[in-house]
Amino acid sequence: MTAFAALHRPGDPFVLPNAWDVGSAQALAAAGFPAVGTTSLGVAASHGLVDATRAAGAATVALVAELRRALPALLVTVDLEDGFEDDPAAVGDLVASLDVHGVNLEDATDGVLVDPARHEARIRAVRERAPGVFVNARTDVLWLRAGTPEDALARVRRYADAGADGVFVPGALDAATIGRLTAGVDRPVNVLASPTLDRTRLAELGVARISTGSLLYRAAVHRTIDAATAVRDGRRPGDAVPYAEVQAWSQISSSS
Repeated sequence: MTAFAALHRPGDPFVLPNAWDVGSAQALAAAGFPAVGTTSLGVAASHGLVDATRAAGAATVALVAELRRALPALLVTVDLEDGFEDDPAAVGDLVASLDVHGVNLEDATDGVLVDPARHEARIRAVRERAPGVFVNARTDVLWLRAGTPEDALARVRRYADAGADGVFVPGALDAATIGRLTAGVDRPVNVLASPTLDRTRLAELGVARISTGSLLYRAAVHRTIDAATAVRDGRRPGDAVPYAEVQAWSQISSSS
């Protein structure tokens, strides 16, 4: 079992924060997180692109190289949207070319669910070409409100059978739905951080991984707008990380 796979313990979930550039990843590593994921929305939006449309493929690949160079000791998993390709072999080759510990692959393209057989083929191709990479197979059934919890469970079971190491079901899930998912598939279950279900409750439900998704990017943008408008409007900006601390993160990364 790889170090990244070992973090996935049903009933004792780890929090996977999602970065959008080297600086945000450095900040999260400095905060003590052993693993960081990327956020497809954050990467796309920070380049002026639309998420989940394959537009940010090149930016995502470039970010992986930057993260591995700046933070070689950090466990990194990358959100590859749908793999940026229709051809399963091309998706497998892409993952094999990346120096990462895990990947997230979703079964929707441009907001539309694909045939689950197509996603199974991608998972098998990645398993064949990059056997050491943790494959987190995501279904967007509930995220897109395109089906029921039973439909989502049926898909993640298929993806587990195809070789996925973990499964991810994003959306505003209630406790009953999460419990059905963790009981219904023999793989670690990943959910998004919830405003109503804290880590303790998610642990009780058998979750193995809690992702922040695009939350951190959106929170950073919110805070940026708030600070800028505070200066403009004569209000006192809130607290910020000291300049020297930000400099120190890069110095630590450079010396590691």
